[in-house]
Amino acid sequence: MSGPPSRIRSIVGHLRPQTQCQPQPPPHIHHLSPTFFLERAAAVESNADAIFHITTNGVAVRRSYQSFADRARGLAYYFKKYNLTPIGILAPNTPAFLEPVYGIVAGGGVIVPANYRLQEDDIAYIFEFAEVDCIIVDKEFENLLGAFTRKHPQVPLIVDLASRDTDATDGPTCEPFNQAILEGLAYDTEQGSYAWATLQSNTEDGMLAIPFTSGTTSRPKGVVYTHRGAYLAAVGNIIESGLNHGRFHAMGWTFPWSVVAVRGLNVCLRKIDYPLIWKLLKEEGITHFNAAPTVNTLLVAAKEAIKLPHLVQVTVTASPPEGHLFEQMANLNLMPVHVYGMTDLAVWHPGGSAQILDRAKDIIISGGENISSVALESMLVQHPDILEAGVVPIPDYYWGERSKAYITGKIKKTDLWNWAKKAPKA
Repeated sequence: MSGPPSRIRSIVGHLRPQTQCQPQPPPHIHHLSPTFFLERAAAVESNADAIFHITTNGVAVRRSYQSFADRARGLAYYFKKYNLTPIGILAPNTPAFLEPVYGIVAGGGVIVPANYRLQEDDIAYIFEFAEVDCIIVDKEFENLLGAFTRKHPQVPLIVDLASRDTDATDGPTCEPFNQAILEGLAYDTEQGSYAWATLQSNTEDGMLAIPFTSGTTSRPKGVVYTHRGAYLAAVGNIIESGLNHGRFHAMGWTFPWSVVAVRGLNVCLRKIDYPLIWKLLKEEGITHFNAAPTVNTLLVAAKEAIKLPHLVQVTVTASPPEGHLFEQMANLNLMPVHVYGMTDLAVWHPGGSAQILDRAKDIIISGGENISSVALESMLVQHPDILEAGVVPIPDYYWGERSKAYITGKIKKTDLWNWAKKAPKA
């Protein structure tokens, strides 16, 4: 493939000196790359639990840090063998996502993850723009690659069958993803069994990953993560979260690296399953997890919800959560920490405060009255029969515009009006 990125690199190449070499740091200098965390974890506490996952056929898989590191190392050598650098991932939160996060980078590659909730056309755009050499794909979502594979049939796919509970040592019976791991481990042996010694030679400011936005306003947009940036973000998460035990993982928030840095347990969820999440919270001793406001809203409303005997720290990000949601979470011992990442949706006031806005029009001007849509939403969700609320302006012949609320819940209009007249202010 030859797209805009490759043409730009070609032009830049002509401007550089013909002889160019990367200066090697002294041996005592530690590269700030988060892949180092896995090698260290396996060396320090090889038998500690690293991954817990329930497969689609209901088998519980547990892997130690030694197994985790060996599998990532196998992937790294597989990618080195075939000189694969930008590598796409289309998978949910399973080991087949987590292990390549380390294997791709250790092998000198760049992670290009795509959201499987995107349209087929957008997924094709992401992988085309990033010029991926290979794609790791969960079998369930392989059909979403149709638009891409029709145009680029030469790009190989490494398919994870998802239902298998096998490890790389299972030999010829294992599925394609594990076959790649086996082939990589065999390649390392053929080259002299260097293990991690010939891996992780990336520079700090080199490209580690290119996550893309969901393209809500136009085409998805890529953002470059550097090795140094991801390393420091992972360390920052450890400090801020008081991270010293297991947690769920989220690629965009750099926690796959944070968890491994403290040798915690990654509990991988294939999908949002609220009964399963509550089961894990109760039985697996989860201490931290990350989730968007919508997920937390449905989590606290689940019939399995119960006040936990221990505190669980919850990093809440994405759209602005309501204060009432935080109150509900705290009542269940789910202690929220709000992290807002949508940097283009806030107003910075002269006094230094930041006001988070979640839509193009935040104030509804009805006649001579200014109505805050966010304030109305915060008021509405305090009703016990309302799960979610969204308020938008609609045209009005007399007032110019007025507010209209969309709610999730079962309640009569008259009952809601009567309640709203007496409701506490948001």
